[in-house]
Amino acid sequence: MSKRKTWNETFLGSTFEGFLPIVVIAFFWFYITGTGEVNTVVLPTPAMVWNTLTTKVLNGTLFSELLVSIVRVLQGYFLAAFFGIGLGILVGLSKNMQKLTEIIIQVLRPIPPIAWIPLVILWMGIGEGSKVFLIFLGGFFTNLINVSEGIYYTDSKILEVAKVLETPKWKVVTQVIIPAALPSIFTGLRVSLGSCWSCVVAAELVASTSGIGYMISNARNYGQMDTVIVGMLAIGVVGKLMDVLLKWVESKALAWNVS
Repeated sequence: MSKRKTWNETFLGSTFEGFLPIVVIAFFWFYITGTGEVNTVVLPTPAMVWNTLTTKVLNGTLFSELLVSIVRVLQGYFLAAFFGIGLGILVGLSKNMQKLTEIIIQVLRPIPPIAWIPLVILWMGIGEGSKVFLIFLGGFFTNLINVSEGIYYTDSKILEVAKVLETPKWKVVTQVIIPAALPSIFTGLRVSLGSCWSCVVAAELVASTSGIGYMISNARNYGQMDTVIVGMLAIGVVGKLMDVLLKWVESKALAWNVS
């Protein structure tokens, strides 16, 4: 009986709390658009959005556009993870490397990917590479900062024990420092995933004719706000599902870190 109660409190309770804000937003959405005082061109009704959603699902448009964007996001995301984690480890382990890269990282990090579009077009043209590069920029610095900070702030007591035991340097790095930094590494991976999805619309502004970001931009130009909202919801749902998957991987990788 106690187990059933615990399950209800943790699973059903958390699920209800998670959906409560959605229910509240939906209620106000129905109320505001139902009064007739808001132009449906500015804010379409839930029924209009639902009809557009079902139409695009049934004719396959939504899935085809999503698939294009998912491939681009994953390409940029994995590149950002590979180079961000790699450089982050080097910066975290070496004070000299940290001094060499600190200024340039702090200068480039605040620049939004959309500001890079003119230069990226000149450097890389309007092909897939330019879009993937913009998405890569969205996630790279997040990974780099989280990894380097996680390594730099590794518990000094652990390092002292390894030093007393005369553990070889490479073992300290691979078996002590990096495992200790894994929580920060996964935090960077999860945050950068959201950043990469945030860059999709900007990336697909680069002479694109496909993708969920293109669909949103094109619908905006024609005043089709129902399609814009459908695209936004699609990005949110897919991004959430990918985050849940990554969180599951994190829970398996950090099973030893359960407090």
